[in-house]
Amino acid sequence: MSLFTLVLTAFGLAMDAFAVSITSGIVINHLQIKNALKIGLFFGFFQGFMPLIGWLAGIKFSDYIVQFDHWVAFIVLGFIGIKMIYESFKEDEEKSDFNPLNNKVLFFLAIATSIDALAVGVSFAFLKVSILYSVIVIGVITFLTSFLGVYIGKKSGELLKRKAEITGGIILTLIGTKILLEHLNITVATIFNFFK
Repeated sequence: MSLFTLVLTAFGLAMDAFAVSITSGIVINHLQIKNALKIGLFFGFFQGFMPLIGWLAGIKFSDYIVQFDHWVAFIVLGFIGIKMIYESFKEDEEKSDFNPLNNKVLFFLAIATSIDALAVGVSFAFLKVSILYSVIVIGVITFLTSFLGVYIGKKSGELLKRKAEITGGIILTLIGTKILLEHLNITVATIFNFFK
């Protein structure tokens, strides 16, 4: 996997955390830099750690299904991407009791937003990527987007939340499709020639 693809994957995975960070910024009354750092660190850590767990689980089985690896990556990333797009159109639950600075609340939010990263980690095992490098890139990008998301939420309100989830879903779906096409040796030129 190229650095460009990894960075796109990281941004795609970070969009759930980014959306929750925007929501957090909306509800925090007196925002301080330590609040944004705390939220960014929680999300960044779990988003980086979960692919490692998925990779460790997936690496045990990669030899058995290596001939299907591109299909696994396509299905996993496509499912996650479509799920993110679908969920972006759902109405949010009432947020009146939502306290994103409570450690327990933040822990569960970080786990919930990083489940997708766990599944992506499984696909990383099949793609033979450098897991340590991937974990660092995903964690850092999630930290930065979450940190910024808190401030964007404070400034912009709900406007960007849905767009972030849709963008993340589209990115992951496109990356899954790209992996499938590469393994099937299908290029964009081949697709265009097919329709001529």
